[in-house]
Amino acid sequence: MTFRPAPLRAAAVLAAVFIAARVAYRALFNGAATGTPVLLDLPPLRLPAPYAHVVFLGTITAPGLWAAVLSALPIAATILGFGLLNAWVDVSRGFVRLARGGPLQGVARMLVVAWAALPALADAVASVRLAFRLRGERFGPRALVPVLERTLEHAGRIAAALELRGFGSRASRQGHHDDGPLLVRDAQFRIADTRIRADSFAPPAGSVAVITGPTGSGKSTILRGLAGILSHVDGGALSGTVQIAGTDRASAPPRDTAGLMGVVLQNPRAAFATTRVRDDIALALELRGVPSAAAKARVLEVADRVGVSALLDRDVSTLSAGEATLVAIAAAVVDQPRLLLVDEPLADLDATARSRVIAVLSTLARENGVCVIVAEHRAAALVPVADSWWTMQDSALVPGTAPSPSAPADARPTAVPDHGHAPVLTATHLEVHRKGATLVRDASLALHRGEIVALVGPNGAGKSSLLVALALGEGTGTTSDGGRVALVPDASDDLFTRDTVTGELRSAERRLARRKNGTAVAAGTATARLTRLRGGVHIPIGNGHPRDLSAGERRILAIALQTMDDPDVLLIDEPTRGLDPAARTAVAAALRTAAEDGAAVLIATHDLDFAHGLGARILPMRDGVAPSLETVPAPDPYVPAPRPTLAGAQAAASTAEQPDAPDARKPHRVRMPRSAELAVLALANLAALAAFCWPLLAAALPQDAAASTPYIALAIAPVAAVAVVLSLDGSVRSAHTVALLGVLAAVGSAVRVASTGVGGVEAVFILLILAGRAFGARFGLLLGAATIAVSSALWGGIGPWTPFQVFACAWVGAGAGLLPRRVRGRAELWMLAAYGVVSSYVFGLLLNLWFWPFAVGGGTGISYVPGAPLGTNLSSFLLYSLLTSTAGWDTLRAVTTVIGIAVVGRAVLASLRRVKPVSGVTGPGGQGSQAADDQGGSAHTPAAHSRKRRQLTP
Repeated sequence: MTFRPAPLRAAAVLAAVFIAARVAYRALFNGAATGTPVLLDLPPLRLPAPYAHVVFLGTITAPGLWAAVLSALPIAATILGFGLLNAWVDVSRGFVRLARGGPLQGVARMLVVAWAALPALADAVASVRLAFRLRGERFGPRALVPVLERTLEHAGRIAAALELRGFGSRASRQGHHDDGPLLVRDAQFRIADTRIRADSFAPPAGSVAVITGPTGSGKSTILRGLAGILSHVDGGALSGTVQIAGTDRASAPPRDTAGLMGVVLQNPRAAFATTRVRDDIALALELRGVPSAAAKARVLEVADRVGVSALLDRDVSTLSAGEATLVAIAAAVVDQPRLLLVDEPLADLDATARSRVIAVLSTLARENGVCVIVAEHRAAALVPVADSWWTMQDSALVPGTAPSPSAPADARPTAVPDHGHAPVLTATHLEVHRKGATLVRDASLALHRGEIVALVGPNGAGKSSLLVALALGEGTGTTSDGGRVALVPDASDDLFTRDTVTGELRSAERRLARRKNGTAVAAGTATARLTRLRGGVHIPIGNGHPRDLSAGERRILAIALQTMDDPDVLLIDEPTRGLDPAARTAVAAALRTAAEDGAAVLIATHDLDFAHGLGARILPMRDGVAPSLETVPAPDPYVPAPRPTLAGAQAAASTAEQPDAPDARKPHRVRMPRSAELAVLALANLAALAAFCWPLLAAALPQDAAASTPYIALAIAPVAAVAVVLSLDGSVRSAHTVALLGVLAAVGSAVRVASTGVGGVEAVFILLILAGRAFGARFGLLLGAATIAVSSALWGGIGPWTPFQVFACAWVGAGAGLLPRRVRGRAELWMLAAYGVVSSYVFGLLLNLWFWPFAVGGGTGISYVPGAPLGTNLSSFLLYSLLTSTAGWDTLRAVTTVIGIAVVGRAVLASLRRVKPVSGVTGPGGQGSQAADDQGGSAHTPAAHSRKRRQLTP
């Protein structure tokens, strides 16, 4: 348990503000005239009916003010008490414990994902902020669109990771131990227009099989098909025989084969579902219900074998690319699968990290008997450990041969040719520092018009940091002739802020006009630029979303946007990452075109073959120095740790190896019948509404009962919140729902923490309303509640007010989901804006109502008076709310919501509605029963999923 002073400091400030407010209310209404001496003798002012009982001002005395302070102390002490509790209790760890079992497992796992998504969200904000600077735009509300796009993609990756680790599985460990780990016969994997054949593929246990082939040839499609993601998640299909340890792939979704196979997909860092390395490795065991002691022992054993023991308590966001790959492998094999699929594990790794990954894969096969299948572009490095070779040929998986060792591409610096004119950009002994760390040191280079230069070097050499420094004029030692430097970052999709390609091109023309001091830019200028750069590549220019283009098309569009004003220098970070051969050719042509137009082109890349194909001048970089003349030493061979021999560890591990034992079997969670769920939801929400309205309802109760009403209301609110969560927990069973709710709750909590308190600005309403509209009332209800839970844990703001905030925000999201569904287009935005105004005022009134008697106390003209007529208390409350909230905070909240919906509403709705359900369609050979439960009771084909994408609900 660690003491965190921030929540206690925040509570102390809130307590002080509360005491000051209580004193102000006492002085402003009826004065504070207890005893002497008199400090102020102000003439009283009585208001007209229906506020005749309210008197402004009056005599103010020192004892009267002290009495006001004393009356506020009980509430202030309560605030401080919750602040002290928040300072000592780590609520996020409570999410993890609840996620391991019990009736709140589904919602708790969603909260764990939300907490884990916060660092990824911070990275997305930083990346998008950089993209806006590179575009020359102000980082404002429109930045929410690319940030949201990144987080939605993150949700998809987390959903796939949860599905592969067994989230939502109702099956015990399947498979027949007499069968081989994998059998593929006369199979075909289909997705969109892609068809991949595999006539016979059955590598034995304890072997390493390597699948090679050019980028885009279908290696990843094969692996996703074997993992079950293709047919059960991506909307593709498979035919023929595909068996995982005797289990039919077509009928078994990935979650039901999680104990039989482990999968490491591309970009493993983006699929981590928790914040700590230890928790992410243990996730598959927790999902299967393995006892805690056995799970801890297994995690320690696997971490030691893979070589990540020193990383167990690290935050996943701090891992390097190589460390992230090793942790992902450990998470994939912690449940002792018979089959391990690894997609491009050596991509973007330096020589040392590659050596470690290869050694770990070999050891898993040789000593643990795992069948390891690797799809890899850099296959030559696997020659010493591979047992069989397969290749992609004519859209088919066929036996192949080991690649012959080839000399590494020449990475020595190329002599600078005599251009006959001065360089357009020079950097001399450039240094770049960020957060106290030196990222680039002693870097010197010179770029000339019309040339292409390739900056190469290992991970962490500082290539990306150097490009950013050159683009933004950061660091020391940079000189330039004043021409514009444009950068296309590695995350070039962050440059897209509009929801159509046409919108992006028009926005680029408007930016160009601003740079020309308002000089008109001919319509179609951006389209003409894109046409010239794309050459023979067809890029649809219309109302399609930019992110729906292929990777190569998106990269060319980004280059077109950044070269609209003919920059003198064009910088591109990793131009070929994730591109197939055709896209690589198109991007190469675009770079040559930019150079022919007079720009100096500098690329940072690991792809030396691509750089040599461009005829680029090679500029090596190492340890922040460019050019580097040092020889890169060969890494020492990595030897994984031997298998542990401790009897205790073996006994604990053996318990985990018996999934069908009574103590290790995952408990079956029964979902509440639909009618009972609706009844509980209705009753719980009515009880919560009564808790909000207790000051008005108490007027109808006898005086003795009315005295206890405030305490009853404070007890009812959390009980009602728990009842709602219990009733909805059964519906949070699909990995997609958990991931989508989690990342959107992270976005909402970040927005809420950043904006709440700034004059009543509640920007989170924009997200709640749009998400509730896109995904339905139930999703909106859960998202509103989760946003409050995560944001309260984030800033330590959990207290007796939290259940009331949970319901108020949940109702905002749910109400948007109940609006008429057929309204679309501009009318839909008008409807949502009007709803935003109404919900902003109702939200303020509800939150004011329950707290009004506590805030004001007794003895003022606007105090709650037990036993007084309803009209008297209602008029006092309305005056209190008008003065403290409605006329100020609530109005500004409404204005903020309307502006936000007007600015980003269309784009955000388009982004949300583009989210692809990943919760379980099946290919031929079976219907997805779990998918049917997750989508409302009927299984859907991929086409049906596409048609119903806009009706996605938990």
